[in-house]
Amino acid sequence: MNNKLILTNIFRFLIVIFLQVTIFNYTNLFGYINPFVYLYFILLIPFETPMWIALILAFLTGFTQDLFVSTGGLHAAATTAIAFLRPVLLRTIVSKREYESGLQPGVSDLGWKWFLTYAGVSILIHSLLVFYLDVFRFSHFFITFKHALFQALATLFFVALFEFVVNIRKK
Repeated sequence: MNNKLILTNIFRFLIVIFLQVTIFNYTNLFGYINPFVYLYFILLIPFETPMWIALILAFLTGFTQDLFVSTGGLHAAATTAIAFLRPVLLRTIVSKREYESGLQPGVSDLGWKWFLTYAGVSILIHSLLVFYLDVFRFSHFFITFKHALFQALATLFFVALFEFVVNIRKK
């Protein structure tokens, strides 16, 4: 990674954590939906990033969120799981001819369909992990699933909105 890409990712991390901590942690839609916009940072980790660095970045991002909302590691576990599953997800979504060196995981390089699929699946897995680890029982399986699904949809909306704004600024 070059220095510009590293600085861009540091800036992105600081912005999404600031927005998460100051605005989205206090946004409460329908009593249980708090969009996790900090996932935007994890979703845009460059493809060429070694797995161990992606795991550390994801853990630190989730841990930072855990520090602010006192969730005892729920977000750290879920974000680390997303980083661990990321290579499998990328191989499933991106064909070998679509993936070239230097591409970034975003709309500008791979398009909206790819980005929404990738982000949607990642965010849904994250939301399911957070909600089921928080409840830690299956007695209310469908209610918990419904809450996780709506949480994922709200998060995907804001992540797509951020990507839209970033791409308008690039043009």
